[in-house]
Amino acid sequence: MQQTLQLTLPPETAMDETAFRQYIVQTLHLQHTDTLTVRKTRQSIDARSRQIKVNVQAEIYADETPPPAIAYQKDYPDVSQKPPVVIVGCGPAGMFAALRLVELGYKPVLLERGKDVRARRRDLAAINKDHIVHPDSNYCFGEGGAGTYSDGKLYTRSSKRGDIRRILEIFVVHGAAEEILYDAHPHIGTNKLPPLIADMRQSILNAGGEVHFETKVTDFIFAASSTSANQQAEIKGVVTADRREFTGIGVILATGHSARDIFELCQVKNVLIEAKPFAVGVRIEHSQKLIDSLQYHRPDRGAYLPAASYSLVTQSQHKNVQRGVFSFCMCPGGFIVPAATSPGELVVNGMSPSRRDSRFANSGMVVSIEDVDLKPYQAFGALAGLEFQRAIEQRACALTGGGQTAPAQRVLDFVKGKTSPELLDTSYQPGLLSMDLREYLPDHIAEPLRQGLQDFGRKMNGYVSNEAQLIGVESRTSSPVRIPRHRDTAEHLQTHRLYPCGEGAGYAGGIMSAALDGTFVAEQLVSKYGR
Repeated sequence: MQQTLQLTLPPETAMDETAFRQYIVQTLHLQHTDTLTVRKTRQSIDARSRQIKVNVQAEIYADETPPPAIAYQKDYPDVSQKPPVVIVGCGPAGMFAALRLVELGYKPVLLERGKDVRARRRDLAAINKDHIVHPDSNYCFGEGGAGTYSDGKLYTRSSKRGDIRRILEIFVVHGAAEEILYDAHPHIGTNKLPPLIADMRQSILNAGGEVHFETKVTDFIFAASSTSANQQAEIKGVVTADRREFTGIGVILATGHSARDIFELCQVKNVLIEAKPFAVGVRIEHSQKLIDSLQYHRPDRGAYLPAASYSLVTQSQHKNVQRGVFSFCMCPGGFIVPAATSPGELVVNGMSPSRRDSRFANSGMVVSIEDVDLKPYQAFGALAGLEFQRAIEQRACALTGGGQTAPAQRVLDFVKGKTSPELLDTSYQPGLLSMDLREYLPDHIAEPLRQGLQDFGRKMNGYVSNEAQLIGVESRTSSPVRIPRHRDTAEHLQTHRLYPCGEGAGYAGGIMSAALDGTFVAEQLVSKYGR
């Protein structure tokens, strides 16, 4: 017998595997349970009322063998002697592009400016403890990219970008928990991602691909017929800082949103780039217990509910300019970390372990940047947004002493325009310095942020208080630059065989969308130039 059930259950039944199985047995009046398989296929929490429910879809197999839960297999061909494809960047986009190339019978050659995921940890410790920023090995650069040390969120708003189930199964066969296959908001956790990413790298190597760490790309190689003035240039490969050349049938550029030198290289080499919308603001940090009480309508979430999250968005107006204000990359039970990529910058980001068991909750709280804001930077052309980001990051760093100590202000004090005499405990290890955030935030960010927080306080009573604080600078929400490509073929608009990919190219916003984009780009490259 095979059945699919749609159930609405209390958390203590849905979230406890023993209780859930017992409920199924009793509901279906099953007598023989030794051949029973219960497999969840979808699970989501409905916390809109005080009576919290969990919606579960499950497949039930009694007295018959169920099909495999995972169709994907790590059965990769040997591609060591196959045509190479150069991939610049070993984040989610680059790694999933590499895996797809292997499946299609091509040899990926992955070039990563940072270190492998294990060696990278020492440089992260140096940022947190000693305020030393390694420009090529940090929270943004290194194996796995910025996604390695993040919450590990695996959901995306777009269901049309590719086969989401396939991406999730690849994560599972490389070590992720199977619950990501059915959770409505799956996540892996920053503590579980490093070994998983290392296993993915091993799959690429075992198949005959190449992975080169501490290999920074500094130049492009164009075909002999290409010139800087030729709008139909063709790329052959790249040159690295140690003067090695890597060539292939195509180049996938998957460098992430913080690889500013790559954007600058594109501009110098007349590879078309363009400005792209982005947002800048702060991180907001509450106690997780407060967020739980606001979202679950109870003082304690209990043993079965996960750390609560939220998503907030509103519109504000300042000097006749309408702006979006929104939460971004919310990390329940998480930590705020220093995410600068060069000395003299101050950038913060958020991450969560798999259990989301920190006593803090944090989220980006950002304001959209409009064209009018970039007028002082017009001389930089398509890099105007990048220079705007850099100016704010450098000012914040200078104001707090030149290290990674972050400026902070209690939320209600910020709303009222008061400097906080004291700050709260924080998850941010390098430490905080109390100041009025308007000292580094331009008025066109600070005032909409103030208005937005007031609106969010009305939506979530208790969200805005001096029991929460703002920590800056959250400036790397997305790339301020896009490397434009053809919609259907994913090839660069003007440079043949160049395939911009992922967050850095402006075509993704998170681990899942980057993985999907890497897969798509690999397929398109092989479709046109494979042999």
